[in-house]
Amino acid sequence: MPHSSNLEAVFDAIDEANAADPRSAPVGGEDMAAIPLELIYGLRMSDMCAAFAPDADELIQIAARGQHIERWVIPRDDYPRDRPGYHRWRNALKKHHAKRVSEIMTAHGYDDEACETVSNILLKKNLKRDPRTQAVEDLACLVFLKYYAEDFAKGHTSEKVINIIAKTLPKMSAESHDFVGTLDLADSLIAAIEAAKVKLAAQAGSVR
Repeated sequence: MPHSSNLEAVFDAIDEANAADPRSAPVGGEDMAAIPLELIYGLRMSDMCAAFAPDADELIQIAARGQHIERWVIPRDDYPRDRPGYHRWRNALKKHHAKRVSEIMTAHGYDDEACETVSNILLKKNLKRDPRTQAVEDLACLVFLKYYAEDFAKGHTSEKVINIIAKTLPKMSAESHDFVGTLDLADSLIAAIEAAKVKLAAQAGSVR
């Protein structure tokens, strides 16, 4: 996966911003040093991009690294704990991510067209229709399944886990569905994924 000097500078700036995350967690075991959460997330997105989409262009790579830039600055508790509140929170986050990444890109020599493209990816415009937006959505779903779904499952009922995965799978492309089979996942999570697929198939059958 080729990296230009501008791309590396943007990565460094995104990482610097995410290193200010006041939340942290150890990676690789409880005895390891804690790392800011969004810094971890951005690096994982880039690692997944290298594995799943090694030919991704720079704009996809930037959007992946900046997907959650400074996510902590807009707390969930600032919005009502209902579905409309959740969607308002998510939309506010997407706008913040797009704005911050665009500012960083501009500072490192990317033109308006490139900034707009990455902003549109982070705003999830034309999902399923724009290949770049879909690629970053695939990466986010794969990162969730590989790194976060198992911990999520520990704090929720199996029904809740299956429902969340059943909402995740339709967002993904056929290629990323196939790639899930290459991930090293816990048996319980694999079972939940299969149960989610059965649930989705049943829902599709009832619609017909």
